[in-house]
Amino acid sequence: MAKQKIILDVDTGVDDAMAIAYAVAAPNADLIGVVNSYGNVLVNQAAKNSLEILDMLGATDVPVFEGQPHSLESNTFEVMEVSEHIHGKNGIGNVELPASSRQVQEQSGVDFMIEAAHKYGKNLTIIPTGPLTNLALALRKDPEIADLIGNVTLMGGALTVPGNVTDAAEANINQDATAANEVFRSKLHDTMVGLDVTLRTLLTKNETKKWRDLGTVAGEKFADIVDYYIDIYAELYPALGGCSLHDPLAVGVACDPSFVQTLDIDLLVHTDEHNYGRTTGDKDHLDDPHPTASAAIQVDEKRYLKTFMEYLNYLFANNK
Repeated sequence: MAKQKIILDVDTGVDDAMAIAYAVAAPNADLIGVVNSYGNVLVNQAAKNSLEILDMLGATDVPVFEGQPHSLESNTFEVMEVSEHIHGKNGIGNVELPASSRQVQEQSGVDFMIEAAHKYGKNLTIIPTGPLTNLALALRKDPEIADLIGNVTLMGGALTVPGNVTDAAEANINQDATAANEVFRSKLHDTMVGLDVTLRTLLTKNETKKWRDLGTVAGEKFADIVDYYIDIYAELYPALGGCSLHDPLAVGVACDPSFVQTLDIDLLVHTDEHNYGRTTGDKDHLDDPHPTASAAIQVDEKRYLKTFMEYLNYLFANNK
């Protein structure tokens, strides 16, 4: 069976780094490119992090692209103080990685998405784990890709729980609600892997110790990166008991949809001041017999964590 072609669209912080590792390790995934965005860090820092992580994991054939540096609604972007606190100033727990000898591709990330949609069609899955600005711009530039791309599995949104930036909004959607709404309202099929399920998938230092015990650079560096994240979670969300696997869960669902139970529903994103960034069902299309989106509402967290650890343990053990 042919592997599905995957593009990650990341703002490479700690959980994006784990998402990259999962995509490299998944046996049914062919990671054809990593497009970078703003969010946890500035877009150029995200690209630097992505290059270094891929190289450390032996995935030196995966090209890295820069996407948009700011939202559709603004001309600039500054990293939020809370993002720097959660992910570290460099986005990866203030851990220094071996420098990459590779360069970011000259082609824009938006154009790469469009090109891949025409080349791979329904075999292409795009996985945004940051704001949806790049994908919204690709749709604006070439609306035809909405009929070509097989699926968009995104980390973002919150349907049945409150947001994590405001009571209404999850962080990735809140970065660019206009872009998110354009993606949800397009003909693309979207699977929303939001806080409803990602808050139930937790990693602890029991797991990162297993990476450290491998004695490899990749294992030790990822343990350092994620331990930083776990410590911040203990400070900010002590009731959880670990750090949430937000972004890697989206990759897991893209590769194996059976990890989650979903609700088929047409989604929209509110852009008014009061509810900015809130993701809800579209009341004008509640009776649509063929919704264009699905929202994950339950997750088999034990099976997912087992798979996550199997994939990453093997990957880190085999990259000295």
